[in-house]
Amino acid sequence: MKRRTVLVAALAVLTVPAMAQSVKLKAHEIDALLSGNTAVGTWEGAPYRQFFASDGSTIYAQEGSRSTLGEWRIDTERDEYQSIWPRDVDWEGWFVMEYAGTYFWVSKKTPPTPFEVLEGEQLVAR
Repeated sequence: MKRRTVLVAALAVLTVPAMAQSVKLKAHEIDALLSGNTAVGTWEGAPYRQFFASDGSTIYAQEGSRSTLGEWRIDTERDEYQSIWPRDVDWEGWFVMEYAGTYFWVSKKTPPTPFEVLEGEQLVAR
């Protein structure tokens, strides 16, 4: 009986790492996650909220700053989220990763940055 308990416990420990792998979202998954919803997180030390309208517009809001209206899209060949803001020349892209129930923005320029998704437009904290 003791040997069986040890075997079951060992199997449970071995299966946990397999389930907790990071996953890069595909283009259709990113679109379903963001479209019509609000991302909430911390960017460069400041809390933010960003709404992704289904028409391709996006609003980025940080406490104590004016909101910024930009555009967003999904690059289906690269499986990445892209945005462009009023002073930008080019679209900038990020992969969206999921690890253990948390989403992350990931790019070559920034470390993985966690965020959560709230349903609908929630630019003001409730």
